Amino acid sequence: MFKILKNTFLVVILGIFISACSTTAKKSKSTSAGDVYTGTDTVKYLATGVADRVFFATNSTGLTSAAKATLTKQAGYIKASKISVVIEGHADERGTREYNLALGERRANAARDYLMTKGVAKSSIKVISYGKERPANTDSSKLAWSQNRRSVTVKAN
Repeated sequence: MFKILKNTFLVVILGIFISACSTTAKKSKSTSAGDVYTGTDTVKYLATGVADRVFFATNSTGLTSAAKATLTKQAGYIKASKISVVIEGHADERGTREYNLALGERRANAARDYLMTKGVAKSSIKVISYGKERPANTDSSKLAWSQNRRSVTVKAN
């Protein structure tokens, strides 16, 4: 009887331990949006009060609410000024060159598509990807990576 209780107790403890480990793994996956850069020290301006860049989470092309607010301001400026722009897509240093070029293009396209929903003509927007080739911060750290995952809107020549 004691042996059965001992074995049952061990099974319950192992079950609790395993479920605790799986819960931790799920939490770490769900917080990936938390690695989006929110500072302003690398931001330049397309126009007064209109930031030129938006930031993305790791391996993501999803626009945050802050990114949408910035792009809404950009759309207003682009339409009022009747200018053409180039949206440059960027990635951090991790991953292959090919992967980061594709990711940078998807990020630039996400920004372009949002600008178009705000009334900017598709013909006014060109998209280019630099992948990891033009980092805003050349360090190899979480901060640098978050600053490099971006799209930048610049006036076309």
